[in-house]
Order: sequence, then C-alpha cells, then structure tokens
Amino acid sequence: MSTDPAFYLIGLPVVFLIGLGKGAFGGGLAIIGVPMLALVTGPVEASIMIAVVACATDIFALGAFPMRTWSWPDIVWLLPGVIVGVGLGALFFALVDPRILVLGIALVTLLFTARYFLRDRIRPQTGAPVSPVKALIFGGLGGFSTFISHAAAPPISVYLLPRGLSKTVYAGTMVALLTVSNIIKIVPYGWFGLQRPEALWQVLPLLPMVPLGVWIGKLLHDRLDEQRLYFWCYLLVGAAGLKLLIDSVLKLAA
Repeated sequence: MSTDPAFYLIGLPVVFLIGLGKGAFGGGLAIIGVPMLALVTGPVEASIMIAVVACATDIFALGAFPMRTWSWPDIVWLLPGVIVGVGLGALFFALVDPRILVLGIALVTLLFTARYFLRDRIRPQTGAPVSPVKALIFGGLGGFSTFISHAAAPPISVYLLPRGLSKTVYAGTMVALLTVSNIIKIVPYGWFGLQRPEALWQVLPLLPMVPLGVWIGKLLHDRLDEQRLYFWCYLLVGAAGLKLLIDSVLKLAA
C-alpha cells in the first residue's frame, strides 16, 4: 500500500467522484481517474486501479438502478456494439496506435454536445426512436473508448440522450452497459494487474469511497428534476469529450 500522502489526497476524492457520477448519471466520471492518479503513480498502474474502481462502482450502482430501470429495446442493440468495441479496443491497444480513433470519438462527442447547447436545448424534445444502426455504431465506439481510456459514457450518450428516456431509465441503461463492458475488461486488465500487483494493493484503501460516492450520487439523482439532470449529463459528456480531445492531441504531438 502507498505511504505517499499525495496519493490519498488525490486518490480518495477521485474515487468518490467516480462513484458520485455512477450514482447520479449512470457513469461518465471514470475518464478523470487515470490522468488524476497518474500524477501520483504510473499511468499503467493508474489505468489498472481505475478498472478496479469502475468494477466496484458497478456492484453498488446495480443496487441503485436494478433491471426494471433498464431500457431493453436500446440495450439489445447497444450491447453487441459495446462487446465488439471492447474487443477492437484490446486489439488496437496491442497492435495499433489508437490515438487517431480516440481523436475522432472526441470530435463526434463535442459536436453532439455543441448541437444540444446551441440548438436542441431550446426546442421541445420528443424523443428519438430506437435506431439499431446508430446504437451499434455508438455502442461500438463506447466499447472501444472504454478499453482505451475508461470513457464509454460519452459515445453511448450520443445515442441515449436524444432518446428522451426518463432520467432513471437513462441512468439505469448506462449502468447496465458499463457493467457489461467492465466485466469484459476484467480478463485483459486482470492480466495487466498480475504484472503489476502493487497497483491492486494500492487501490484497496481507496475503495471505501465507492459506496459513499454512489449513495450520494443517487440522492442527487433523485432530487434533480429531469431537465436539470439532462443539462448536467450533456455538460458532463461535453467535458469528457474535451478531455479526450486534449489527451489525443497531446499524445499525437508528443
């Protein structure tokens, strides 16, 4: 376990915020975990630790958003895309530089959120119909980006948010999809963890912040009206897209 106070000063709030995002919005804040923890540990170790944290948040989030809150017509089409996307992410991670694809995901996400704030937010939302093709595409992008940078929520949100689901069904569907993607990632990230067991030991003292974050996030979810919650969802997705853009540009320029 780490004896560096800076590790806990950064790690505990980060894990709390990831749990908060899962309880309030169904996910979306795991993207901040790796760059923040990388300030006090190695980037590979940080990625392993955030994978463990994400799996831990799923356990508590499934209690907050059980199966009755899931949109099955959307899951049926999103889930195959997510599964294929995770596989492609693992392949690109091992064989190909994925920075160009991550840059593309960031740009699509930012265009999507810009359209909401510039146009759609002032128009009445009727709810887009289920679109198998769009669901497969953005589910695949979500699966890919979750393996590369723990950022499944932004691409999946590009499909889910315009659907006009209730806030709880939106969050529950996101929790279901992220849980499956995290289960799939257990095998490759478990292998990474065996190569760096110190990362698994270091993350253990941070995990008590997970249930606290999810619980407070669910309280926030229950108290926000739907329009305000969706406003924050779009804002969160835009911030995550901007983070992906900055990371990919910096890596390409390096």
